[in-house]
Amino acid sequence: MTQLQQAISGIITDEVRFVADSEGRDIEFIRQGIAVGRIVIPHNINHRINIYSGIGEGLRTKVNANIGTSPQHIELDEEIKKAETAIAFGADAIMDLSIAGETREIRKTLLKKIAVPFGTVPIYEAALNAVERDGSIMSMTPESILEVIARQAEDGVDFITIHSGVTQLIIERLKQQGRCMDTVSRGGTFIVEWMLYHNRENPFYERFDDILHIAKQYDVVLSLGDGLRPGCLMDATDRPQIQELIILGELAKRAYEAQVQVMIEGPGHVPMNQITANVLLQKQLCNHAPFYVLGPLVTDIAPGYDHITAAIGGAIAAGAGADFLCYVTPSEHLNLPTIEDVKNGVIAARIAAHAGDIAKQIPGAFDRDIQMAKARAELDWKKQAECSVDPDRVNAIRGHIQDDTCGMCGSFCAIKMVRERLQKAEGKRSK
Repeated sequence: MTQLQQAISGIITDEVRFVADSEGRDIEFIRQGIAVGRIVIPHNINHRINIYSGIGEGLRTKVNANIGTSPQHIELDEEIKKAETAIAFGADAIMDLSIAGETREIRKTLLKKIAVPFGTVPIYEAALNAVERDGSIMSMTPESILEVIARQAEDGVDFITIHSGVTQLIIERLKQQGRCMDTVSRGGTFIVEWMLYHNRENPFYERFDDILHIAKQYDVVLSLGDGLRPGCLMDATDRPQIQELIILGELAKRAYEAQVQVMIEGPGHVPMNQITANVLLQKQLCNHAPFYVLGPLVTDIAPGYDHITAAIGGAIAAGAGADFLCYVTPSEHLNLPTIEDVKNGVIAARIAAHAGDIAKQIPGAFDRDIQMAKARAELDWKKQAECSVDPDRVNAIRGHIQDDTCGMCGSFCAIKMVRERLQKAEGKRSK
């Protein structure tokens, strides 16, 4: 039985108990959230996980980190290190986006190493298989795509991105829209190309019931991908994007009725003033299914710093109700991320998620900030480092300062000066 089936039946699973304990929530709150489709717990029955993550309303905003090989760089040990680094700095899930090398062996090795929810984009492997077999992505067939989905589910993948909302109707809207950048989703582009070449409907849409059957068998969470997510601010919140979201909402309803867990993916590049509207639209059109966003990036002019532009958008999105942030690294749009890029991307997304949780008033979200405030008031530098998202960086920046003040203010420390003055004033009054 899937987590959804069991929740509807009133069964309390080990995963529900774990999430309730880690979130500080009542067990029944988690079960009911899953039962109505507002919370998912990604856990394939074939994947051994040590840390379960609940994704959805009323829970901490979760962070995903993407790793994976490229044709320019294939080094499995490095990808393992990236995954370990991401988890060490707060990633709740890992996605393998490998598009080169022995992708199945890479995936199976990572699945053995990674004890948090693990996701993939099956069309990547289907496309690579077609190229290796016939020299062209266009030789993919609906059957070959389903075979890859089934194989990845059997291997233990916990959640998969499928671009099932890109229909022939959407392509017509895309043509009429006249976007600056037609498609930037790699998986979405693969399927659009295939559809145009064969003049056929999207296999992920046509064979959605078959995909549901596979997902249900292994309790794989379907992450309905936004193949037409905007790749620049000019294209944000346009007709193709919203039309696709409407279709994803319809498919999410079908998934729920089949008792398969489902979440929705969202943009992309979005101006700050449109982010809240995007989140509210998704929640309304998709019956409050968990919302998984890439960023959003709030400006297009910061290559090399896109972890910052994404953190700004991610904080706004999380505060407005987004449930799952996909990190963006400084290398976004430029190169495959390094291990250091992965660390910086996760930390930026983690900060955004935390800021959003404070805005959403998630239980316990503010506790760490209270501890940090008290540590600062007491000039307790050790405690400040412990409360931070990166204690090593705090200690490295502080260096070897022995004084109880910081290196910027020294003897002019505002906290220390006012505290001492208040203590002296209190002493005079007591006399």
